[in-house]
This record gives sequence, structure tokens and C-alpha cells, in this order.
Amino acid sequence: MKQILRRHILVIFILAWVFPQTGKLFAQDDDAEADSVQSTVPTKVTVNNIFVIGNEKTRKSIILREINVQTGIQYDWDLLIELIEADQKKIYNLQLFNSVEITPLFTEPEQIELLVSVTERWYIIPNIIFNLADRNFAEWWTNQDKDLSRVNFGARLIHNNVGGRNEKLRIGAQFGFIRAFELQYSKPYIDRKQRHGLAFQLTYFTQKNLQVKSENNKQVFYTNEAEEVLRQNFSTFLRYTYRGSYYNFHFATIGYNRTKINEDVFTQNPNYLLGLGNQIGYTILGYTYRHDDRDNVQYATEGEVLNASIFKYGLLPNDAINDWEISLTAAKYFKLSNRFHFATGLSATSFIQQAQPYTLVRGIGYNPYFVRGYELNVIEGQQAIVQKNSLRYKILDLSFNIGKIMPLEEFSYFPLRLFLSTNFDHGFVNDRNKIPSNARLTNTHLFGYGMGLDLVTFYDMVFRFEYSVNNQNEGTFFFNFRAPF
Repeated sequence: MKQILRRHILVIFILAWVFPQTGKLFAQDDDAEADSVQSTVPTKVTVNNIFVIGNEKTRKSIILREINVQTGIQYDWDLLIELIEADQKKIYNLQLFNSVEITPLFTEPEQIELLVSVTERWYIIPNIIFNLADRNFAEWWTNQDKDLSRVNFGARLIHNNVGGRNEKLRIGAQFGFIRAFELQYSKPYIDRKQRHGLAFQLTYFTQKNLQVKSENNKQVFYTNEAEEVLRQNFSTFLRYTYRGSYYNFHFATIGYNRTKINEDVFTQNPNYLLGLGNQIGYTILGYTYRHDDRDNVQYATEGEVLNASIFKYGLLPNDAINDWEISLTAAKYFKLSNRFHFATGLSATSFIQQAQPYTLVRGIGYNPYFVRGYELNVIEGQQAIVQKNSLRYKILDLSFNIGKIMPLEEFSYFPLRLFLSTNFDHGFVNDRNKIPSNARLTNTHLFGYGMGLDLVTFYDMVFRFEYSVNNQNEGTFFFNFRAPF
């Protein structure tokens, strides 16, 4: 309540500052003059000031970093409206706010102030870990026979806005099927011009039940009789970020990974680590270019995104492996009308060497290389390409103010959007080793099609309900927790 009161007082202060001659704003005698000013849309306007309200925790500089409109510059009115709409999307895609609204306020016929009003989300989230260890819900439900031992549980502390500077902190401990510890911290800007950033990540996990290979394009898991730990993995990364413009990012990553495998694993797959022993360690160096201009990063209906990266595995003479990986993901979203939009995306990856340790396995069935209709399969190889398409119709677009039953303002906004989608995906995996047990789906064109319902709700959470059929004439219902691309 205090936050709302302070916000209202600030709005009144701004309006009083913008319109010092309050009699001119409110006097009955000047209603006709005010109406004539409002009915005449100016061709050009000058922005004098930008005010931000509602940012109780987030620093103003973080919000202003996303605003392209500048003060003291004269804009064509139509161009200004386009810039305001784009700036609203950029601020919202920080994922710090439930709502963002930028309003132009006229002081003179060609003089305006901009009022940026935001409603903040809840940033500190004690997170209970309770999820499936498998690739997707369908894999667990069908191939793993709804085995509850394949559940991960634990606790995680997430802070999405440390110090109000959009810094991310994540600390977690996980038990169950995969035991893990994680520490992540990212600082998007370390300089005054807000262009350079750093991120750090450390993870450690162990597994007693391990995927050791695939047969008939299905994952094969193994546990030894003593139920010992079969895999221990430690990795750490340092990532540098450069943001030269609003939509373009550059990432440089250096890291180290060490994997130790129980000897019993090699009885199931002698080539699990390519004969390099039971322990491999290697350094990693990578570069990624990212262009992201979407209206909503969680579930886009307009815009485009592109990720292109190259990674070198093994930099030092003692590193166990020496390989390169090149990958690309891209998606384009077309808004056809207020109800319809079309989404299309492409994902591709390629290793240079003939074979890789099984810990670096790639292919269709592993994120982000999914062909709908093949969620129950893994199609592994050194090169993979997937192209996805969805035509979506918006059935519902509602929002509810539940402030009367929810005392916390950060949770008082409840959106609900529902889309009907028709889908067609296809892809190809090149297995240079031509493993006979997986030959049914490798080195051949794969496709799947179907329909689904996409539910987008609180804090942009996505729930997908789809029925898909693949070109093996296998049809299955699938349930997923994220947008397909």
C-alpha cells in the first residue's frame, strides 16, 4: 500500500512539474482549448524529460539503458510512437517487470515528457526443485514407465535483480536421480556506459543411473549392482559479454570440464570416452553472436532471434580431446493479424571430428534439436539440422487483477493467453559412424506434424499440449513446459 501511495504522489508531482500553470490544465474555461490541442496530432515533437515510476528496487539506469528515445531531440510523431513501442518491448524483455507502459505527456503542442511506468516482479525466489531427470515429459511417461526414482528434488535460491542492477544469482543443491550443486552469477554491466558484462558458473554433479548409449534410437540407461556413482562431472566457466547495440550481443567464454566415469560403464559401451581412460579433462574456448529482437523472449509472436557460435574443445597439449563445434539457431516470428502469427525456426550443429566422447553427444532429441513427433527418440550423430514451423491462432488474451486476494503487488497481475497451433517440423542427422543399431532414423529425412494448445500465463510460464504424428506413422500426445523455439 505504501508503494502504491508513493507512486501516486510521484505521478502528481510529475504532472505538477510538467504543467506548472495548473489553472490552464484544469480550469473549465479552457476545456475547448485543451480539446483542440488533443485533437490535433503534431507532425513533430521534442522530448524534454523522461520520468520513471514504479521501480522500487530496479535502478533507473537499468531501465534507461533500454530506451532509444533521447531528450532534446525532435522526432516525427509516427517515428516516436514506433520507438516507444520498441522501447516498451525491450524493457519488458528484461524479465524484471510484470507490465511496462510508456506514455507521452504534452506540455506544449510540440513539447512532451515521457512517463515510464513499470510494475516490478518478485525477484528473490526460494525455489523447490522437483523435476524429471529425463529429456521431456513424454520420455519419462512412456519410455521410463513413469519411474518416480527418476525425479530430482532439492532447493535453489534465485535472485533475479541483485542490487537492482539486473544481476542474477543462483545457488542450488539437488538430490535424487542426479545429485548436483550449482553456483551462477552474472553482472550484465561492469562499466558506466553499460556495454560490458561478466558471468561466472560452477557446477558439480554425480549420477548412479547413467545413459551409456542409444539403441533403436532410444536411450539406454545403466546402474551397476552395487549402485555406485557412475559419473562425476565438474565444470566452470567465465563469460564476457559485449552489448554494442540494443539487439546485438557478443559472448566470449572460457572454461574447463572434467569427467570421471566408473569402469563398469565400459562393459556397456567400451567407446564411451573413446578409449581415453576413465577420466577426461579439457579446456573450452567459445564465441557466440546473438541478435534478439522479439516482442517476448519467452513466447514470441513478432520479431526475430539469431544465435551463431563456435567452440573449441581442447586448448592445451594435455587436454583429452581436440575438436571444434559450430552451431546456429535462428527463428522468425510474423504477426499476420491481431489473432494469427506464424513462427519458423532453424537449428543446426556440426562437429569436425569423426567421433566424440558420449558426454558430448548431439542430435535430434536433445535440446534444442527437437522434431515434434519424435520426442520419444534420440537420433545421434556428428551433424544435425532441424527446421520448425507453427501457425498459431490466439484464442484468449486476458489479464486479471487479483490484488484483493493477493497482498503482494508483484503477484497481483495474472495474465492468461491461449493459442491454438498447427505444427510441421523436419530434420536430418548425419551419423558418420553409421551405427547399425540406430540406422532406422539416422541419415534419413524425418518429419512430424500435428496440433496443439499453448498456454502462456503467470510470469510468462509456458505450457504446451500437443498431439503429433511422425513419418513412421507414430502418433503420440506430448506435454512440454517451454516454447518450441
